[in-house]
Amino acid sequence: MSSASSAVSIGIDFGTSNTVVAIATGDGRVEAIRFDHGGRQHSVYVSALCFWEDRPGAGAQAEGGPWAIEQFLEGRHVHRFIQSFKTFAASASFTTTQVFRQRYRFEDLLAAFLRTLVRHGSDSFGFDAPTIMVGRPVRFAGGNPDDALAMQRYQAAFERLGAAHARYVYEPVGAAFSFARGLDRDATVLVADFGGGTSDFSVMRFSRQAGVLRAEPLGHAGIGIAGDSFDYRIVDHVVAPRLGKGSLYRSFDKVLPIPNHYYSSLARWHQLAMMKTSGDLRELRQLARTALKPAPLEDLITIVDLDLGFTLYRAVSDAKVALSARDRVDFRFDAGGIDIRAAITRKNFEAWIADDIARLAATIDKVLDEAGITAREVEKVFLTGGTSFVPAVQRLFTDRFGAERLTSADQFESIAYGLALIGHSPDPDRWTAGRQG
Repeated sequence: MSSASSAVSIGIDFGTSNTVVAIATGDGRVEAIRFDHGGRQHSVYVSALCFWEDRPGAGAQAEGGPWAIEQFLEGRHVHRFIQSFKTFAASASFTTTQVFRQRYRFEDLLAAFLRTLVRHGSDSFGFDAPTIMVGRPVRFAGGNPDDALAMQRYQAAFERLGAAHARYVYEPVGAAFSFARGLDRDATVLVADFGGGTSDFSVMRFSRQAGVLRAEPLGHAGIGIAGDSFDYRIVDHVVAPRLGKGSLYRSFDKVLPIPNHYYSSLARWHQLAMMKTSGDLRELRQLARTALKPAPLEDLITIVDLDLGFTLYRAVSDAKVALSARDRVDFRFDAGGIDIRAAITRKNFEAWIADDIARLAATIDKVLDEAGITAREVEKVFLTGGTSFVPAVQRLFTDRFGAERLTSADQFESIAYGLALIGHSPDPDRWTAGRQG
């Protein structure tokens, strides 16, 4: 290995929306890998893949991160854009997806993505590093997630790149280690990590003995609700009705509602990209021919057909972020001849996500119960991830723990930093998921 040989530990936070890699070196320094793109350096690598062929039958090429988005937006070749594929990791129903003439399993997608990550890392790291710590959710996303299946797939992908020795650590534990560097006294800490697909919680007891930071895990809990879920509420209430949800079509002598499952795919951007090859697009064209109001369905077909999902979800995400600072935003999606506009108030948005907030609250109760402590015994609460800035989420924690106990840090880099630090610790095996405690 080249420059990576001096790295004591590499921490990899493979997220639903973004991926970050950090390196802890022998002198105790930790820093994130930077990627040069568009004349700027980025520590965040978008969790996306774009496959294309320069000419039919030439074989698929792949790009990841911002290069995948660039290739997708340029649209110079027939392509296949896949984003948020981490959401499929624990799904037994997801076996393969077609990319041109080749079928890709989850581990094929992950291995292809990781190869692009190394290629653009400018020799800063490699998977032959002596210590590799990989983050994983406490609970994977999906309706009935199979954690064991997800970990088999992770391991298969990393083995292909020569990293069979990689260890897997709960993501909030990584965030906890990053936060604990700044503690000046012993503390019981609740870490809340809000990702794109899952929200994970860990309770940790940190202490210093003879100047050495020690940590004891007390409890872990997770739920498949996070940033993408909040995006879904905006799509469901603002976008989907404009694209035909709730409308009718004629089948022989009956008038029936358009099946909702098309809008379930619409509401999750990683599934929207799959509609083109799943048969859904063909079915939508048939429904549009018999719809009582065909125009909205034709707009949905256009979004799928022209791969406008990325543009749509960027507009949705921008509106969600803006609602964290403002009481009202004007949503606008204008692409492919489709123009959707709506005013969204924070009050409406909070009503839409109320059930999600209640389920997050129940998960906090669960992790406190597992730790055997009450909210009063939590001395610090560390929030990480973009969703932690949503006012309703902030209130959930301030109401329970008090604003004085809350703190947050870089919403992207903290987990990767902590993972690298765990690999630098005297006993990294202790923190392997399923072995803590």
